Amino acid sequence: MYFNITLTNVLLCLLYIIPGYIVCKMKKATASHLKTMSAVLMYAGTPCMIANSFLGIEYTKEGFLNLILFFIIVTIIQMIFMFALYFIFRKKFDNGKYRVLTVGSALGNLGYFGLPLVQAVFQSPEVTAYASIYVVSMNLILFIVGVFLLTRRKDLITVKSALLNPATLGLIVGLFFYLTGFNKSIPQDNIVFSFIAMMGKMTLPLSMIILGIRLASMKLKDIFLCPHAYLVAVGKLIVYPLFAYLCVVFLPLSQMIKAVVLVLSATPCAASVMTMAELYENEEEMSANSVMMTTLLSFITIPIITLLL
Repeated sequence: MYFNITLTNVLLCLLYIIPGYIVCKMKKATASHLKTMSAVLMYAGTPCMIANSFLGIEYTKEGFLNLILFFIIVTIIQMIFMFALYFIFRKKFDNGKYRVLTVGSALGNLGYFGLPLVQAVFQSPEVTAYASIYVVSMNLILFIVGVFLLTRRKDLITVKSALLNPATLGLIVGLFFYLTGFNKSIPQDNIVFSFIAMMGKMTLPLSMIILGIRLASMKLKDIFLCPHAYLVAVGKLIVYPLFAYLCVVFLPLSQMIKAVVLVLSATPCAASVMTMAELYENEEEMSANSVMMTTLLSFITIPIITLLL
């Protein structure tokens, strides 16, 4: 049912990579530009994208409780999978590659890749809101558990970094409009809502353009000659989505919500894993290779895995 739609939209994402790749090969852009572009994407695009996902839905008590339940479910799924990998590889955690494997296999590129994808595939405002909840859950886990597993430094775990990140701030704004009913009482074409919508829609093409520039700046042979990156790819693109879907398939949730969990869980390794590895100087090369490899392979694996639906 969803295979053709997903394949079409995944191919569209792939096309967005081309401009960045070409511009970089023409020497009009370099990897040194990515820091600025990524900052715009993270601090402007992400909060607007998440806030925008709540502008098209109307508040109901049942709907709000379902969002909370969904948050709890996806948080538990991610935590169980991550800690399962931790117990499997904990004796090898002196090797940073296994720390990257543990975090990278569980946390996906839900915001820049997953949310726009499910928005295009399912064409439902409610689905987009659920996807935003998944994004926020992933970010909380990343800043609390993920950073500790990657670095093994408890001093880097702070409530401030967990709660005051772009995804959470976007959720706060979106929930304000949703819970107060302002999103329905104010015309959708007003200047504020239009601004939020346009800024949110730029995240997918901009994130793919950034990926194209990064891809043009790397050697493909280095990406595909990293053996541990293959382990991350198997874990993130195959094992984790199957595990996540198995966790929800028998729950009393709508088929569409189960489909959202499957598609979002099949997204490539979160770019934040690479960012944190660079920030704390922990297996930067493997992290970058894992993100790039899972992103490239996800264009094949995501449509295939939707055959389960």
